[in-house]
Amino acid sequence: MADDWAAVSQAVNQRMSELGLNQRELIERSQVSRATVGEIRRNEAQRRRSARTLEALSIALDWHPQHLAAVLRGRRAPELGEPVTRADDDIPGRLDAIEYLLQQIAKKLETLDSLSDRVDEISEALDSVSGFVAEERRRVRS
Repeated sequence: MADDWAAVSQAVNQRMSELGLNQRELIERSQVSRATVGEIRRNEAQRRRSARTLEALSIALDWHPQHLAAVLRGRRAPELGEPVTRADDDIPGRLDAIEYLLQQIAKKLETLDSLSDRVDEISEALDSVSGFVAEERRRVRS
């Protein structure tokens, strides 16, 4: 897949708007040159940028360090707190990422278990009420 600089430009501009940042503030936060920030924001000069540039902008925009790199490549942007992997052959980084995702799955499963327990409690209560109503109907009919 080709690099999608238009998506990067849109993401940066939208996030700046969300955070109420102007270009000067983004430059100060990221320490990326005014020319580079302007080119990215306007989607001009679509050329290879250093990973450090996208990382600095991502961090300045309160995103995961690899957020804009993921947007550029059309991948899922990582959440804050996810481990940083430097390359596809970064085995320790990839293992950290897998561990993080497994922890997220475990949290969701715990939530589902909790919800399942609550549904069981409600079901038991409904059965009890249903039995009570049936008993009352029988009593009233006789």
